Amino acid sequence: MEKIKKFFKLEEKGTDVKTEFVAGLTTFCAMVYILMVNAEMFAGLEVVSYGAIYIATAISAVIGTVLIGLLANLPLAQASGMGLNAFFVYTICFEFGFSYANALVMVLIDGVVFIVLTATGLRKKIFDAIPEVVRKAIPAGIGLFIAFIGLQKTGIVVNDNSTFVKLASVNVLNESWGSIMPIILTLLVLFAIAVMAHKKMKGAVLWGILGGTLLYYLLGLTVSGFYDVGGAGSITWSSPFDAFGDFGTQAFGKIFTDGFNFGAYIDKNGAGNFILILVTSAFAFCMVDVFDTMGTLYGACARGKMLTADGEVPNMNKAMLADAIATTTGAICGTSTVTTYVESSAGIAAGGRTGLSSMFTALFFFIAMFLSPIAQIIPGVVTNAALIYVGVLMMAGVKDIDWTSIDVAVPAFLTIAMMPFTYNISYGIAFGMTSYAIIKLCTGKAKEINVGTYIIALLFIAMLLFTH
Repeated sequence: MEKIKKFFKLEEKGTDVKTEFVAGLTTFCAMVYILMVNAEMFAGLEVVSYGAIYIATAISAVIGTVLIGLLANLPLAQASGMGLNAFFVYTICFEFGFSYANALVMVLIDGVVFIVLTATGLRKKIFDAIPEVVRKAIPAGIGLFIAFIGLQKTGIVVNDNSTFVKLASVNVLNESWGSIMPIILTLLVLFAIAVMAHKKMKGAVLWGILGGTLLYYLLGLTVSGFYDVGGAGSITWSSPFDAFGDFGTQAFGKIFTDGFNFGAYIDKNGAGNFILILVTSAFAFCMVDVFDTMGTLYGACARGKMLTADGEVPNMNKAMLADAIATTTGAICGTSTVTTYVESSAGIAAGGRTGLSSMFTALFFFIAMFLSPIAQIIPGVVTNAALIYVGVLMMAGVKDIDWTSIDVAVPAFLTIAMMPFTYNISYGIAFGMTSYAIIKLCTGKAKEINVGTYIIALLFIAMLLFTH
């Protein structure tokens, strides 16, 4: 025990094992929802099972969290990032038409590039090439995007031939209770999470999901055919080791067996199209990952008053390296980009100050790997509420955007709006970057533009002109 205390510098940081344990458990409770949400999202691809992605997500969370604890000695945790998982499934696979394994290659490129950028110090140059307004707008755009996905998956927002989207009918006189109940339940869970979060209740999202699941099956008693074989409430129990079996055959190593075979995509879309989409999509993965990680590191450490005298994150490069290695490992396991979670702030608020709390969080994720049959009974209408709520949290950055300056407001608005409106995160970044560069050029402010900004904007323009 003394060696552990000395390694993690507990006395120096003013903490103890008990405090770090509580902090680790708090962080786990705040972010464990990712296991269910990620598995539910990827299962929609129909080439990997819920169980396979559940295990892949848990393993990558364990590895990433252990790495950031050991390398950087910070009380932070990592897992497949919200928003980046939606980009993987809905943009790269559904929109662009790449296979699940092909998309993993882009995640691998993201991880490798992230490692190189961190090791060589080029990370700062790339960071500086992205206009500040676009950096601030990206999380908000992703927030709207994943909230829109949650609203659609639940059936709250539905397709309309004239306006493309409309509110689903909840008219109790015309619609069946079976179709209205899931919508009402999703909204109730969303409101419950918001109330618990307002009251500073730890693990509000987790408790919302668990409570919503219980209510879902209770309300099922009022729906005809709900518990019939194949009905919405039918439950099939399986051994937790079945999920490990699916992970081994459907997810782990798929990047090497199938990922580098882009023949089907090239035959359909051409080699030029393939190269542009590959480069810009991998860049979008990397860019969002870098900003997400840096923002979370600064935000979480600032809230815990853990920044250095110079206002920097302690062991910043080591923390970034841990994130990059975790992303690379995640691609091999079969899941999307792994990033540092803002929910780590909950553990910091509970007193976590060292990487020991990360070790405890990783331990709980390891235990959770064997609970996939229980997680599998959680309905999508409940996890969709978590998607919408996370979307709300990601909108916080818009307050820092100067909406009174048109050369700032237009790129910010396009970055945010184009993501949900086009169902594509990279298109939002593309419109934000190109509008920023064009407006600056045409208003005599070309000197304010970084050379790297020009290069990135031109890449996105080429993507829009020649691949869409």
